[in-house]
Amino acid sequence: MRLEGKVAIITGAANGLGLEAARVFIKEGAKVALVDYDATIGEQRTAELQAEGEAVFYQVDVANQEKVVEMVSMVKERFGKIDILINNAGITRDNMLLKMSGEDFQKVMDVNVNGVFNCTQAVVPHMLEKGKGKIINTSSVSGVYGNVGQTNYAASKAAVVGMTKSWAKEFGRKNINVNAVAPGFVDTNMVATVPEKVIQSLLQVIPLQRLGKPSDIANAYLYLASDESDYVNGTVLHVDGGIMM
Repeated sequence: MRLEGKVAIITGAANGLGLEAARVFIKEGAKVALVDYDATIGEQRTAELQAEGEAVFYQVDVANQEKVVEMVSMVKERFGKIDILINNAGITRDNMLLKMSGEDFQKVMDVNVNGVFNCTQAVVPHMLEKGKGKIINTSSVSGVYGNVGQTNYAASKAAVVGMTKSWAKEFGRKNINVNAVAPGFVDTNMVATVPEKVIQSLLQVIPLQRLGKPSDIANAYLYLASDESDYVNGTVLHVDGGIMM
C-alpha cells in the first residue's frame, strides 16, 4: 500500500500505460481520477476498476485548458486534495517530414505539449497549498534520440523533458518533485500498428530482447509517485530495456 490515502490524476487513462498505471495505483491504495478523451472506453474501464478501489472518470481533451481547469477543480472538490499527477496522455501522427501536414504536426503538439502544460499549471496551485506533490510526465526514447517519421512526436517528447527539468527547478523548493519517464517500445495499441519486420529489427537492438510491458512503465510511475522517491527530482527515468545505452 505504497500510495495509501493518496489522490492521483492520470491522463490518457482509458488504455495502455495510463490504464495499467491506474490499476497499479489503486492496488497500492490510491484514489484515482482517470482522465481521457474517449468517454465510452474510459467509463467502461473505470467501472471495472471500481470493483478494486475508488476510481472516477472525467472525459477531457487535455489540449482544452478550460476543460482541464474544470476537471482539476472537480477532483479537488471530490477528494479534498491532489497528491499526484501523471501526464500520460499522448498521440502520434507519424509521417516523413516532407509528407507531414502542418495540421498533424500541430495536433501532436497540442496534446503532447500543451496538454502537459495545461494539466500541470492547473494542479500545481493545489500542491503548493498542500505543501507536497509528485508530478510525473511521460516522455519517450524518441524525444531523447529522435526517430524516423516522428518529427512531431519526437519534438513533443523532447519538449516534455525540457518542461520537466524547468518545473523541477521551479517547484523543488516547494517540496514538489517533477520527474519524467521515457518509455522505450512498449506492447500497447500504439506499437501494434508497427509492421512486424520493424518490431523484429527493434528486438535486435534491445539488450533485454523484448518489448516493454505496460506494467514495466506503471511500476516506474509508482516509484516516482511514492514517498520512496522524495529525493528524486528533475530526472528522466529510461524504461526501455537498455536501448539507450
